[in-house]
Amino acid sequence: MKHHAYSSKIRWTGNTGEGTAHYRAYTRDWQVAVPGKPVIECSNDPLLGGNKGLMNPEDMLLSALAGCHMLWYLHLASEAGIVVTAYEDDPEGTGELAPDGAARFVGVTLRPRITVKPGADLARAEAIHHEIHKVCFIARSVNFPVQIDAAFSIEG
Repeated sequence: MKHHAYSSKIRWTGNTGEGTAHYRAYTRDWQVAVPGKPVIECSNDPLLGGNKGLMNPEDMLLSALAGCHMLWYLHLASEAGIVVTAYEDDPEGTGELAPDGAARFVGVTLRPRITVKPGADLARAEAIHHEIHKVCFIARSVNFPVQIDAAFSIEG
């Protein structure tokens, strides 16, 4: 096995002067800083008092899963001789909140819309989606089902 190392710096920026003296004394704003990359301003889920204008951990997990799927799709399509000219996804995740306040994702649906060159083997193009869960780092790391509801169009 070959190992990969990743690093990140997470910094809370929500101290409004009182620290966490009480629940409303602070904001849920924070930053993700990965060396050599732009800082991402984040917050908590708005349902939990976060800033709805900023990314939250749930947004980032959903986006990471969809992005990993897309990148593997493009790679495998290229290897299969399927020329993709456009790819968009509107993924949706479903979470559940337990009575004790613990939450988790219970499923995600990816909805990629893919444009391919004329002559593409659409059956093979569809089949690629079902191979990705074997190789996508993020998909292999989550413990909830990921459904694929893909749509294809032919360029032209």
